[in-house]
Order: sequence, then C-alpha cells, then structure tokens
Amino acid sequence: MRMPKLGIDLGGTKIEIVALGERHEVLFRRRVATPRDDYAATLQAVKALVDEAERAIGPGCSVGIGTPGTISRRSGMLKNSNSPWLIGKPLKHDLEALLGREIRIANDANCFALSEAVDGAGQDAGVVFGVILGTGVGGGIVVNGQVIEGANAIAGEWGHNALPWPEAGEWPGPRCYCGRSGCIETFLSGPGLARDHREATGENIKPETIVARAAKGDRRCEAALARYEARLARALAHVINILDPEVIVLGGGLSNIARLCQNVPKLWGGYVFSDHVATRLVVNAHGDSSGVRGAAWL
Repeated sequence: MRMPKLGIDLGGTKIEIVALGERHEVLFRRRVATPRDDYAATLQAVKALVDEAERAIGPGCSVGIGTPGTISRRSGMLKNSNSPWLIGKPLKHDLEALLGREIRIANDANCFALSEAVDGAGQDAGVVFGVILGTGVGGGIVVNGQVIEGANAIAGEWGHNALPWPEAGEWPGPRCYCGRSGCIETFLSGPGLARDHREATGENIKPETIVARAAKGDRRCEAALARYEARLARALAHVINILDPEVIVLGGGLSNIARLCQNVPKLWGGYVFSDHVATRLVVNAHGDSSGVRGAAWL
C-alpha cells in the first residue's frame, strides 16, 4: 500500500494541509492561520501540521507545498511572492531540514492546474491551462499530467503580461505592484474589477456586489461585467494563440461568476488565430481545495 500524499497550501492568511489516499480520497485535513511577517514561525506552523497529519495517518508521507511565488533557479530562494516575509528565503531548503525529507514546492497556480488536470475539470485533457482570478491573477500549465515550470520557473505567469489588444482608456493602464503598468492582473483581479467600476461610476463597491446587482438588472454593474468579460476574452485568446490548450479551467473567487464560461467563449473567437476555437472554458471541480490537492499531487 502506498503512503498517503500530503499537500500543503502555504498562503498569506492561512496554511492548509490535506492527505490524499490511493483513490484520491481525503484522509486528513486541517487549516490554521499563517503567522504573518514571521518566517521562523511559518516554518514551525508547517512542521506542526505535518506532524499532526502523520500522527493521524502514519509517518513517511510525501510532502508537496504550493505557495505564491516560486523558487529561483539561480539562488534557490523564494521570489515573486505576495507573502513578503518569505521572499529571499531558502524555503525549500529550510523545510526539508525541518521535516527530514525531500519536498516539492510549486507556485499555487501550478498546483491548482495540476489538481484540475489530474482528477478535476480538466481530467483526461492533454494540455490544461489553469487560471486564478482572485486577489491576484495567475496561471499554471499542465501537459500530459506534468506541471510545466519553464527555464525561469515562471511558466504560466499570465497575469503579468500586458492586456492584449488594448482599447480606448486601457493604455497604459493601471500601475501594477510588479512595477509595470497595464498588467492583466490590474484589470482581471477582484480589486481590478472594483477599481474599473469605481472609475466608471464613482461608486466603491466589492466585486460580489457588482455581480449581484448586475443579476438584478443594474445597468452600471452590468456594464462593468461586460467590460470584464471582454478583457478576459482577449487575455485568454492570447493564451490560446500561444499554448492552444484543450481546456482552460477557472479558479479563484471570480470563477464563481457563472456567466463567464458562457459569455467569454462567445467573445474570444475574433482574437484567436483559427477558423474555429475548440478550447473549452470550464469552472473548477474542486473549489478552493484545488490548490492543496495539487500540492499533494506534486
């Protein structure tokens, strides 16, 4: 019998662990708050979760970790993370020393994509692009069941490309935390949707309020969602032109906007370099568990 796989989602606000059995069943799950701004305490919180899981299901499990950012191939340090206390730290090395075993670490969007490709909404597809639409915007690529990380460990970093085919008022675009302007993330993240509505109307409301009001016929909120869908269609058309995936799986909080999977494919055809677009746009199967499940699959 194979030992269960432990997956850990190391986020900025919470750390979650799950143990998956041979039949993909969840054997153990626990979630704790992340010790923000404290690197040593974050390491200890991960160790405590692994120890607790192995007390419950047995020792010797494999461990995979998903976290915002990625391990630099040059320095071995974590880079590009929105958990700043982890940036520039030898996270993989330190956790391996603490846990006494080799571990695998990947970007959380890669973990999401892997989970959905293995036994989720992208199951049995050869090429899957996983999209995170949340506080930030990210992406992950899985080909034949394998995460593609790339030479610079940034494959799938879709959110930090410029919004393609910009229309009036979209260029140069909002300033992004990465130092550039007009990144896809600044338009398609939750804060980006709220900012766009605020700039158009002067009304400062949350994305979920925009969605709810649009469903009730609010014209201004409907207009904000229509702009969002058009931008998402252009951004995903760019991905299709380069990667040509069989399936694009939406994740993150904004993936709960049910109309996206219906409306966006109606719009992207004019930007895809093909006479027909066979790519399917689908919502995730595992919800907010996809990231931690994908970490286990590493």
